[in-house]
This record gives sequence, C-alpha cells and structure tokens, in this order.
Amino acid sequence: MPNRLDKEDSPYLQQHKDNPVDWYPWGDEAFAKAKAENKAIFISIGYSSCHWCHVMEESVFENQECAEILNDGFVCIKVDREERPDIDKHYQEVYMLLNNRAGGWPTSIFCTPQNKPFFAGTYIPPESSTGTIEGMGFKDLTKIISQKVSENDVSLYKNADEVESFLGKKTYPKEATVLKEDFVKNFMLQVKNNYETKDGGFSASPKFPHANTLTALMVIDRLYDDKSAKAMVTHTLDSMKKGGMYDLVDGGFCRYSVDSNWKIPHFEKMLYDNALLCEVYTNAYLTYKDKAYLEIAQECADFWFNYMSEDELFYSASDADSEGEEGTYFVYEYDEVYKALAENGYENIENILDNISVTQDGNFEGKNIIRFESSQRLERFEDIKILLKVLRKSRAYPFCDKKIQTSWSAMMIKSLFNLGQINSKYTSRAIENLDVLLKTLYIDNKLYHTTLIHKEPKIGAFLEDYAFLSQALISAYKFTQNETYLIEAQRMTNSALEEFYKNGVWNFSSGEFVTSAEIYDNTYTSAVSVIVDVLLSLGTLLEDEKYTHFAFKTMEYNSFELARKPVHSPSMLVQMLRYLKGDRIIKSEMNHLSANFSSLSNIKYPFIQFKHSEQKDFMICADKSCFSITNDVNKLDELIANSF
Repeated sequence: MPNRLDKEDSPYLQQHKDNPVDWYPWGDEAFAKAKAENKAIFISIGYSSCHWCHVMEESVFENQECAEILNDGFVCIKVDREERPDIDKHYQEVYMLLNNRAGGWPTSIFCTPQNKPFFAGTYIPPESSTGTIEGMGFKDLTKIISQKVSENDVSLYKNADEVESFLGKKTYPKEATVLKEDFVKNFMLQVKNNYETKDGGFSASPKFPHANTLTALMVIDRLYDDKSAKAMVTHTLDSMKKGGMYDLVDGGFCRYSVDSNWKIPHFEKMLYDNALLCEVYTNAYLTYKDKAYLEIAQECADFWFNYMSEDELFYSASDADSEGEEGTYFVYEYDEVYKALAENGYENIENILDNISVTQDGNFEGKNIIRFESSQRLERFEDIKILLKVLRKSRAYPFCDKKIQTSWSAMMIKSLFNLGQINSKYTSRAIENLDVLLKTLYIDNKLYHTTLIHKEPKIGAFLEDYAFLSQALISAYKFTQNETYLIEAQRMTNSALEEFYKNGVWNFSSGEFVTSAEIYDNTYTSAVSVIVDVLLSLGTLLEDEKYTHFAFKTMEYNSFELARKPVHSPSMLVQMLRYLKGDRIIKSEMNHLSANFSSLSNIKYPFIQFKHSEQKDFMICADKSCFSITNDVNKLDELIANSF
C-alpha cells in the first residue's frame, strides 16, 4: 500500500511512495507527530536522477528490517532537493558543520523530536563495516539513535543544542577590498594550480566540467590576449567532446566523469549542465572559430528538444540508471555494433570500431562507451550514429524527471538566444520557450520555482529563479529588441531586491527557511553573480544608476573573499571585470542590428549590449556618452578597443 508520498507531485517523492518506510512529505504533520510521540526525526534528501539515492533506496528503504526500525522509532521525512533547494541548502550547512567537509546526495539527517539536528551522513549502507561511528551501518545506527532519544540522552540533546546555536550565528566578511583587475592574477594562479594538463579540466577524478571557470578564462583571453587561458579552455573543450561524459550518439553532457580523461561518465544528464555547456561551446566557437565547438553546442540544444521537452517546456533531468543498472541504455556490446555495420555494407569494420573505441573487452564493465581517442570525429560518423541510435531504440530509456524549473529552464533559454546569433532557428525556439515558461510559472504577478506540466505550481520562487529568469529576459531583449522583455526583467529584479536583498547581502530564500546566497559557483552559477549581471545590464540599458549601485554594493560586500579565492567565484570575477571595464552599447536601427547579429557576435570585447535607435549606422556608446559612428561592422572591434 502506498505511503503518504503518493499524493505528492515530485517525481523523486513518487519514486518512494511504495517503500515500506512510512514516509512523510516535509510539513507540520510530521513535526507535530515527532513531538507528540517523542520520536527522533530522520530526514532523507535526494533527487530523482541520483544514482546513490537509488542505491540507498534499494539497500535500505526497501529493506524490511530497516523500514521496521525507522517506522517504530522515527518520523521519516523525504525531501526533493530540486523542489526545495532552501531545505537542502540548510541541511548541507548542517552536514558541513558536523563533518567539516561538503556533503552530497543522498543526504541523511537525524534530529531530535524538536527538529534539532545532531548527526548527518550521505549514503549509509544497511550493515556495519567497522565498530566505529564512520563504519556503522544504517541498522545499528538507527537502533542506537532511537534508543538514545527514547531515553532522553543528555549528551545527544546537548549536542543538538550546540549545533542549533552554531547554525543561528551569522558570519560577516572581513573589511571590503578595493575592486581591481589585479584579482585576475590570483585567479590565473589558482586555476593553473588546479589545472590537469593531460586531459584538461580542473581536478583529477571525479571530474566536473567547471563551465563557469571556462567562461571566465575565455573572458580573460578576450580582454588580455592570455595564451595560457586560451590553452586551458581549448584543451579542456577538445578533451570533453571526444565522448564518454559527452554522449556522442544522442548528444548532451552527463553530470561528471568518474575518471580523469572524461571517458567513464556518471550517466545522469542535468538541464543546468547542458545549458551552461551549450553556452560555453557557443562562446568558444565565437571566440576561436572552431566549427567543432558549434557542432557540440547545437547537439546539446537539439538533445534537450528531442528527448527532454514537452509543450515547449524543458524537463529537469534524466536518470543514470535504466533496467536497474547504471548506463545500460548508453553502452554497446562489440558484436551488436559489428553486426550493424556489416549489415549496412561498411568495409574496414575493425578500423571503424577501433576509431570509436569499441573492443571485445570493452571500456566499461565489459561493454563499450562510444568515444574518439583523438579530438577529430570519424569522417562517416554521422551515418554510423544513425545505426547506433537504432540499437538504442530497443532499450528502455532512463527515467526522466519531468519537473519544470524556472531557474534551470531560464539557463537553457539564455543559451538558445546566444546560439541564435549563429542560427536564427534557436532564437525562434527561445522566444517560444520563454513565453510558455512565463505563462506556466509566472501567475497573477507571482513567480514560482517549479511545477509539473499541466499542474498548478505550489512552491514560490527563490533568488535563483528571479536571477536566471531576469537574465534570460535581458537576453531576449538583446536579440529581439522587444522592450516588453526588458520591462519584465526590471519588474522581476525589483521583486528580487525587495524580497532577498539588504545592505549588500542577498538571501537565497525567505519565509520558512531564510538561507543566505553565496557567491561561490558550486553545482552551477551562483545566483548572486547572476543577479549582479542582471543589475549591471539594467543599469546600462535603462540608464539607471541605482541598479549599478546595488551591483557594486554586492561586489564590495564580497570583495575580500573574491580577492582571496577568486577560483571559487569565477562568475563574480567576470562581473567585477565588467563593472571596472564598462559595457559598450551598439545602437542602430532595429533592422540594421538584426541583419548583422552574426557579424556583431564576432566582436572581441566581451561586454556588449545592443539598443535600437533611429541611428542608421552603428553608434558605439559607453554608459554616459557615445564616441564613434561607423557603417562598417568590421571596424567595431578597433573602435571599441580605442575607447579605453
């Protein structure tokens, strides 16, 4: 019989509705029961495409003995971190406080009946491996906790009170530091220290793409002609596109690589990764003119349209697992690929298989992930890819989380507008996607965080939703010059300022959980950096200094950390450079601008805005004055460079 999660919309909570654990969704009912019955609270946080969340479900939450221990001694609460990032953010801080290191998912939190946390873990196997607390299995751990809570153990409650008091303390940055371009030197030093020279990227393994670091390096190269920045970007992008973490067959990037050379992925695909990397590869094409980068960007966008969208709305993720195993959909047996090539008249089959890394021994658990060992694609790969797609059609596609999220969808829409500079079909798609997203999640002047298609949204927006959506609206204005989008971006930003901002400090959420917003780019771009980008754009386009002032106060408040560890905040570093160098606005008639978007995209200076005017030629302006006019789009670079 299903538990209480049966009535929830979240796909992740729905995955757990048939567990023998008596799960509650987050809410007053669960906390009231814990207090009334003096039971410990167990909070489990995860998301639908998380491989280790599935492992814990199978080994612990579907284990009858584990379920009986939980049902007898605990009130159990299941949380979807994508649906409630505010709750997740709060408990990640709890994990960090208790373990002195970053957490992950699944997150396992144990609290007193008064909901004061005292123990935090991630994946906990059912059985103990050692007698220490670190090696204790779920069964033994929960038995001990249940007993101590029922006995009102003094030390346990004292520990919980201490954790609570630490969580209540606010920390403030040290004195402000003058914002200056010299921060770039420290950034480059730190990035080079992290850079992995063999295969690119900024760690050994597991290896994440670090899209924001790559973006910052491209901006630095465009501003200062930095050869080392260019080398790190191009080597990393060339290595990633060989395949493995990048799916050469369907398109799209997986979450991360478990090895150092991008070959063996963790197979889940997230909307935010693909949105950010679509933009990175588009910008790399515009910067370095390598058509292979454009090909990857277009494949990322097309993958999300073909596999991960419905009614012009984007799904949030696809799972790593299918048919109960990780990667089953994605990998190939040697014989099936050989047979497909032979039946379609290919010659030199062994040579082809060698080129796409298909061997009898395999490169992943006896099977094969399609990959090129050089950065050049096989000449006939587009035809071979069709055969590989046919082989996949007989397999179960991984579970898709069909949540529509404002922030992640807006990221992809912004990337599509960027790609539309090169191919206008992506601009048309972006306009449709944006308009439908607004109709779906902006209702009666209230913005929402997430919903399922054809369902009413319930959860109000967080800072990231206002920030990323405003950024997408400004991109829409930039490439359509439809002032409705600019007005909407201003309205969203004003709402964000009112709800989340005070004296240079931004909160991520308000209401039940007031959590602070960070400038660090973690899983994806910091919402604070994005809102600063929006504020700078509004200051330029509306000629309204108050928005620029809010951006400056935000950067000033965080300046000490930005100067000390810029490698953690590459997006904020880019915004600081933008503030110091200044935007350049290109004004002309709308028809003249739109006819030249492709050429205008080649301007080297990274901080460009467009604004339609009655000017027939191109007029170049800074924030308070205009200084050059030309009808030759090829002269814009030189004129902009001479303005400094």
